[in-house]
Amino acid sequence: MAGVQPPPLRSLDDFLLCSARFATPDVRNLDRWNNRIINNLLYYQSNYFLCVLGFLLIVGYFQPFQLFTGMTVVTLLFTGFVWAAENQAPIRRFRRNHPTVSMLAILVASYLFISVLGGVAVFLFGIAFPIFMVLVHASVRLRSLKNKLENKLESIGLKRTPMGILLEALGQEQEAGS
Repeated sequence: MAGVQPPPLRSLDDFLLCSARFATPDVRNLDRWNNRIINNLLYYQSNYFLCVLGFLLIVGYFQPFQLFTGMTVVTLLFTGFVWAAENQAPIRRFRRNHPTVSMLAILVASYLFISVLGGVAVFLFGIAFPIFMVLVHASVRLRSLKNKLENKLESIGLKRTPMGILLEALGQEQEAGS
């Protein structure tokens, strides 16, 4: 984790308001859509982190035990998946070739495990909803010149950020910045 720099918080104007440009993604070109999502995740990661944290704090205030249980399960399953993907070649290939299916598998396994423990509602609204909102924003937010420059610095290794490390763990490092 040495050399990891937290990225700056982007202005609300850039993130959501006046200067923000949004457009529906071209669903016929999945590579371009995936590229837009990855680059927006890298560029707005501090804003996304604060939004998810705020939502989790609200849910945690009302249902702390269920939220803690849900976060523990998802963290353990995600860590197990990353470990298996790093140590098993077939899983690593599957993760690189099917990143969406891999993420859905983690979320479905988390859902099934949490449903046994009784925290389904907290999982759905406390964890999955913020992730869904982040992915929707990353899908429809058009990139600016500053966004492209920051992503290029991340992709050539001059800057290491938490989202860059997470995307690398999910097998998306070759896509970032392109």
